[in-house]
Amino acid sequence: MQTAFIRRSAQWIAAGAGIAASAYAAYAAVTWLRYGKPPKASPDEADELLDRFMPDYDVVERHHTRVKAPAAITLAAAKEVDVLKGAIARALFTARALALGGAVDNRELPKPLMEQMQAIGWTVLAEVPGNEIVFGAVTRPWEAEPVFRGVAPSEFAAFNEPDYVKIVWTLRADPLAEDASMFRTETRAYATDPQTRTKFRGYWALASPGVALIRRMLVGPVKCEAERNARKAELAEPAAEFRALV
Repeated sequence: MQTAFIRRSAQWIAAGAGIAASAYAAYAAVTWLRYGKPPKASPDEADELLDRFMPDYDVVERHHTRVKAPAAITLAAAKEVDVLKGAIARALFTARALALGGAVDNRELPKPLMEQMQAIGWTVLAEVPGNEIVFGAVTRPWEAEPVFRGVAPSEFAAFNEPDYVKIVWTLRADPLAEDASMFRTETRAYATDPQTRTKFRGYWALASPGVALIRRMLVGPVKCEAERNARKAELAEPAAEFRALV
């Protein structure tokens, strides 16, 4: 009986792996076909600040979540979140490095997201306090150990050196009410020449599921931390008012 159970378990695991592989292959194929045809932003998603640096792009990833916290608290939480703390995120970065023949990056990086990004080469292209931050860099993402090169905000939009992919992404909190906001993150990428576009298209077809998952994993912790901080602020206000009266 135990042997039969082990055999059935192995069959189920093999079947699950086959389904997962098929789903991944289908996702990659669709992504490859849709390359260069990014979906247009809805009116709520439109981002004039981001458009300044990359109005046209080959691919885009957009994610959002409603947060029961003011926009300023939500954006502050986004700047402080530690993306690399999660086991899944670390596993994705490790898998990517190994798949491309690179070494696992074991550098000690700052924990807050904003500091992490700047430590590995990203530049803050623009910031609207309490509302939005735009990061940018150029890189060759298909390389085993890609380097993110910062470009000055005044030069980013016009940057066109061949064999590079320009990437911009945002942390954005739109106010919905005094105690509510919509957290958004958007990533855009654009290859600087036709040859690079061909290489990036193949890379993106394979890597986009991991990129999308990491972006989705960002919105959850931001929501939790922002709402926790908002509750703490609400509790602190009555205490401060009471002390003022005493």
